[in-house]
Amino acid sequence: MPLEQEVIGLLIGGFSIVMGMAFLATVILWVRYKNNHSGYIWTLLHLMFFSVAVYFLLQAISFDYEHPMASEENSLQIGIAGVVWAVSMICFMIGIYSFQKRSANS
Repeated sequence: MPLEQEVIGLLIGGFSIVMGMAFLATVILWVRYKNNHSGYIWTLLHLMFFSVAVYFLLQAISFDYEHPMASEENSLQIGIAGVVWAVSMICFMIGIYSFQKRSANS
């Protein structure tokens, strides 16, 4: 897909900063509150899978659109991104459930 030259770099930089802050905040909270390890693990898994999904999506939008198989390649990359995103959301929901279950038992 044709984009301005700086857009992909800005997307990668912005996403990396925000995801790094979320990852760091999760680790700091895990160290600070040493309970409920499974909730934090599922949250970190969500962040990692979501990052992989964004990687595949960025691959799709930065693929050479003049390539003879560009449409098929983009469809595959977007499909993989969607599946990995779905896995990340499952991890996120399990993490939320894990935190909820822990707070209900306290």
